[in-house]
Amino acid sequence: MAVRPEGTPVWADAMFKDVEVAKTFYGDVLGWTFGESSTEFGNYTQAYRNGKAVAAVVPPMPGQDGGEEQSSWCLYFASPDVAATAEKIKAAGGTILMEPMQVGDFGSMCIALDPAGAAFGIWQAGQHEGFELEGESGSYVWAEVFTREPAKADPFYTAVFGYNSKKMQDEDMDYRVFDLGADPVLGRMVMTAEDFPPEIPSYIQVYFAVDNCDKAVEAAERLNGRKVFGPMDSPFGRFAAILDPQGAAFAVIDVRTTVGEMPEMV
Repeated sequence: MAVRPEGTPVWADAMFKDVEVAKTFYGDVLGWTFGESSTEFGNYTQAYRNGKAVAAVVPPMPGQDGGEEQSSWCLYFASPDVAATAEKIKAAGGTILMEPMQVGDFGSMCIALDPAGAAFGIWQAGQHEGFELEGESGSYVWAEVFTREPAKADPFYTAVFGYNSKKMQDEDMDYRVFDLGADPVLGRMVMTAEDFPPEIPSYIQVYFAVDNCDKAVEAAERLNGRKVFGPMDSPFGRFAAILDPQGAAFAVIDVRTTVGEMPEMV
């Protein structure tokens, strides 16, 4: 697999107090199967769709089991040098939560916050190059930074990853798309007070592709997940936002079912 350019979304994982509940939920909603837990790396467990790695789940680290930390998905961006990217993050006003560390032969990583408080990861590939399947049912397809402070977030991501940036021409929402010169790689949505209670922090929402958005929502609700909004039609696909049973937010989208004209980006 070719090395992904710096700033390309490359992997996603989530920490769950009850990994078995998470495996049952995502297995039904997204059609995932799961590999063996890697005891050497904290029982890190990869998820697969059609035999290809699409994400991972992991239990809390020892000593965190009684903590109040909310389950959440973490999106990782590719880097050729995780230590150098960590320095760029700090220079641009971000915060390093987990300093760069090597993960066996798999690669190296760090965890950071953007200046508005959204968490994300950096991944320097070794043997583990990231997603083995993208854009197909049950796999990663898109992500958006949800932020209340676009004046802080926008220049941060362009400074760290060298993104180009375009704004959607829409009077009803403040939406921006970042790219690396070709296809878009990341969206940015401004969180409004009407739609997001103040206790919800900035975050990065990960979208997984599905064949049928409505059926995915039904499966999620059947397994004690909660629909936040949608299913909703758009020019990009029919999508919905969901909270899983342990509170991790994610979205599903059927990219083949589109309604309306693509908005202009300037």
